[in-house]
Amino acid sequence: MAISALNDPQTQTATHEVLLEFPDNRLLIDLCGEYDRNLADIEQKLGVQIVRRGNQLSVMGEDSAREQAAGVLTALYDRLETGRSVESGDIDRELRMGTDTDDAEPDGQLQMFRGGRVEIKTRKKLVEPRTDAQKAYVQSLFEHELAFGIGPAGTGKTYLAVAVGVSMFITGHVDRIILSRPAVEAGEKLGYLPGDMKDKVDPYMQPLYDALNDFLPGKQLAKLIEDKRIEIAPLAFMRGRTLSNAFVVLDEAQNATTMQMKMFLTRLGEGSRMVITGDRSQVDLPRGVQSGLADAERLLKSIPKVSFNYFTARDVVRHPLVAAIIEAYDADSTPA
Repeated sequence: MAISALNDPQTQTATHEVLLEFPDNRLLIDLCGEYDRNLADIEQKLGVQIVRRGNQLSVMGEDSAREQAAGVLTALYDRLETGRSVESGDIDRELRMGTDTDDAEPDGQLQMFRGGRVEIKTRKKLVEPRTDAQKAYVQSLFEHELAFGIGPAGTGKTYLAVAVGVSMFITGHVDRIILSRPAVEAGEKLGYLPGDMKDKVDPYMQPLYDALNDFLPGKQLAKLIEDKRIEIAPLAFMRGRTLSNAFVVLDEAQNATTMQMKMFLTRLGEGSRMVITGDRSQVDLPRGVQSGLADAERLLKSIPKVSFNYFTARDVVRHPLVAAIIEAYDADSTPA
């Protein structure tokens, strides 16, 4: 692919244009997206103008934005050349992260591609971190036996943890996956739900099922759950167990009490990895009950083999409005 800058510094008037040439028209069509929606997305987010001329794209705009857009387009085309697709999330990732090249592959688990890219392999899809904080978090999950992911909703804490768990499971590094959550009502009194115990607790566990469904085929997932090689259970069901050779995730850990958190952390057995995720701003415990996540953070932060990764509203990868909502609530709760 050829790149030429049409703003010769020796001329008096700069055209503020970068011309990108793509040799494969089929890949260029995929790069542009249906009705050029990928180009429109980049234009809107970077404030540039992109014009297609045959097998070339002309990028016009301010210097920094123009160069960033050219870099994003080049990286996305390189992605297509490797046989992968380009979705809106891939554009978002390139806009956020650029092309870092100084990372190494941790413990042989992560597939590192050009530009220091990290990919987590699952049965149904490749999962890629979309922010620098997510990338550091994924590396921590592979490198540490106990890792914490703390931050607001929509930052991928649980999703990435489950993806790493599935990746380690299908490559034989662990024998089972155990996902848990405190069964705490989020400000509503749900009363006595009908059905057996599974029917009563499954609504609390649904986000974990949703993540697993993204990474494993439905029939295979059902079989693994039936064989108890994948377990999804409330936190209270963990008491008395030793979790060996497993990838263990405690989600919504801000709703665990101090005693529950201590109980869960001491379940860690030989050959296991444990991930604790939570959002300190969404505690649903009764007033006056201390969050176990806050206590664990205070007590364990000095232990070298325990990692803590933090996310902010800038790492939100849901709808763009979610980041704005989180920032608005954070600003309102900050003392004047």
